[in-house]
Amino acid sequence: MSSSAELVHSLRAVVPTLRSGLHKGQAGRIGIIGGSAEYTGAPFYAAMASMRAGADLAHVFCPRDAAAALKAYSPDLIVHPVLDGPDPVAQVREWAPRLSALVIGPGLGRERHALDAAARLVEALRPLELPMVFDADALWLLTQQPDLVRGYHSAVLTPNAIEFARLYKAVMHEELDVDCYGEQHARALSRELGDVALVKKGHKDLLACGDTALWCAEPSSPRRCGGQGDLLAGTLGTLLHWTRSANQSLAVDPRLLAAYGACALTRRASRLTFERLGRSMLASDMLAQVHPAFEQLLEK
Repeated sequence: MSSSAELVHSLRAVVPTLRSGLHKGQAGRIGIIGGSAEYTGAPFYAAMASMRAGADLAHVFCPRDAAAALKAYSPDLIVHPVLDGPDPVAQVREWAPRLSALVIGPGLGRERHALDAAARLVEALRPLELPMVFDADALWLLTQQPDLVRGYHSAVLTPNAIEFARLYKAVMHEELDVDCYGEQHARALSRELGDVALVKKGHKDLLACGDTALWCAEPSSPRRCGGQGDLLAGTLGTLLHWTRSANQSLAVDPRLLAAYGACALTRRASRLTFERLGRSMLASDMLAQVHPAFEQLLEK
């Protein structure tokens, strides 16, 4: 098993060097599929975190009810109000070949039409072999349709403890106490899904892919404000693009390496924010700490 120092060293090697010859999009174009009338913050946090971590562009594919709010939050986002349109698959598929990774689920909600649209998109886009992060409501979708990701070696699932137990029951047909799980459960679930990668978020983050399991114990904060998982998912989208594009051997599977980096960055950013703002910190405050966290952990 690789040490945290080895993982960080390997991550630093895949961080793109900033130079004048780069073109826009080369460091990553991340697509976020999510948002709803009730939940517009989640896709915003995921998209902004992907860019704060170093991606050049973030596209948010959302329903019309979410688009105006997302556009108002930041002019940096490219917003496509297509998820509740007549043919969301065709609309997203038009952009997909230009994207580096997809983050599916932040703020999607559990309305049947939204989940059906997400399922159709996953099925249609799998042949492109884009890295896909499944978070939040996309994990609820997978409890009903686990075959959407089965055998898809570019997938990373990011459940919290409750979501992990729910997914484990749906796939393994076995109840799992949310307080009694370990590496063996994460590895078993990964294998049953065809070696997809998993990030079980918690006091320490448990990462698994096939027979390999890692822990990220980077000190975080005791504050559990909403939105931190969305920041992790967006950051993960960027790092998945970088590790997948690496031209050198890596310490572990590229998905696990990217997941470790996303966990460590999010946890460090959370701690730095808490040190400044204490219990008043919000996920929006963490965005400003992604850069200091990145400098401390991953700058060469």
